[in-house]
Amino acid sequence: MRRIRIGSGAGYSGDRIEPAVELAEKGDIDYLIFECLAERTIALAQRARMRDPDAGYDPLLEDRMHAVLKTCAGKGIRILTNMGAANPLAAAAKVRDIARSLGLRIKVAAVTGDDVLALLRDGDHRDDVGQPVRDLGARLLSANAYLGAEPLVNALRQGADVVITGRAADPALVLAPLIHEFGWAPDDWHLLGCGTLAGHLLECAGQITGGYFADPGVKDVPDLARLGFPIGEVAEDGSLVISKVAGSGGRVTAATCKEQLLYEIHDPRAYLTPDVVADFSGVAIEELGPDRVRIVGATGHPRPDTLKVSIGYVDSYIGEGQMSYAGPGALARARLALDIVAERLKITGVKTSELRCDLLGVNAMHGDRLSAGAPEPYEVRIRVAGRTDSLREAVRIGNEVESLYTCGPAGGGGATKSARDIVAVRSTLLGRELVTPSTHIEES
Repeated sequence: MRRIRIGSGAGYSGDRIEPAVELAEKGDIDYLIFECLAERTIALAQRARMRDPDAGYDPLLEDRMHAVLKTCAGKGIRILTNMGAANPLAAAAKVRDIARSLGLRIKVAAVTGDDVLALLRDGDHRDDVGQPVRDLGARLLSANAYLGAEPLVNALRQGADVVITGRAADPALVLAPLIHEFGWAPDDWHLLGCGTLAGHLLECAGQITGGYFADPGVKDVPDLARLGFPIGEVAEDGSLVISKVAGSGGRVTAATCKEQLLYEIHDPRAYLTPDVVADFSGVAIEELGPDRVRIVGATGHPRPDTLKVSIGYVDSYIGEGQMSYAGPGALARARLALDIVAERLKITGVKTSELRCDLLGVNAMHGDRLSAGAPEPYEVRIRVAGRTDSLREAVRIGNEVESLYTCGPAGGGGATKSARDIVAVRSTLLGRELVTPSTHIEES
């Protein structure tokens, strides 16, 4: 039975680059994917594009392409990525230029059409909390529909060696090569469900090879500094084997695969994507040997009539200040420092809709009740953070913490402060007929 091998070169925007190079050089793969686009990432990219029309794609795009493009071109490995973010056209042009500088002749496809900002800004659409999207006004930064595999398949059929998209469903980066290579029908819900499982398992890269899985003494994973990223070997019938490059760090086991299988899954019988409603409830996982796990049993049902749209907007502002205390009585001095700052914010009239005064390493994660019986630390760091309606108010929070240098308890040091806006995300649904993807080809 025919099989293809797909390597996962990144699980988020800032991921390591060396594992992708290792996959390209030693993984014997047919495709290399880079999944780099979280919900907030595209809103931040859209804001960057507003400042510079040539920006808005992933900041590590150039470094990644310089690292793998020559090897992939030489071995016939095709690349699919959502590093286009808010500007796939500029990203494709940049990859074309990199290919030319390396003396490579390749086709680069930019898939567009996910940007539906104008449609939502002028329409009567409501978000997932029932509010009209247009009411966000100038705070609205981005609105991007989750595209499925179809436009990526079209790009592959046009001979693209590198396919760059913006907002697409994460599993689509894997599903598209499977549809293209095996000729799966667009309504073969069973096979599309199988392919979506493969995409879901590969999308977070090092998570399935033991990265996020690791817990010393409980779930030990070797050589995490050299963590190898996963390879999905997918057969024409949709069956899947997860492995990694021999000798790389990390491990692939039934347990690592199960944790990734459950990641971000609400209903395992109905995992909604633009391509299929996948059903993972019958999945079976079997260890074939060291770092080799077989996964079967997924299926699927007809795709939804709507596409999810991720909406990025400026929600509010956050001001923050931190300072450290150490030595005998450090905890008492830190608690006094927090009391001082809280009172100062009241005295000076700083307006916050939410305020946190935390002792990092003591109560910041689980609160005072669970930390009450813990031994007193020798050193502790305070953190005061507040949500405000303006940047000006946010700045005042960090200033009050910094003033503890001379006005607060003894021994404070290492103060930091910051103030920034908060980019938040909402969602809505659009009829898929309102979204029209297109493909633009660049040739080096």
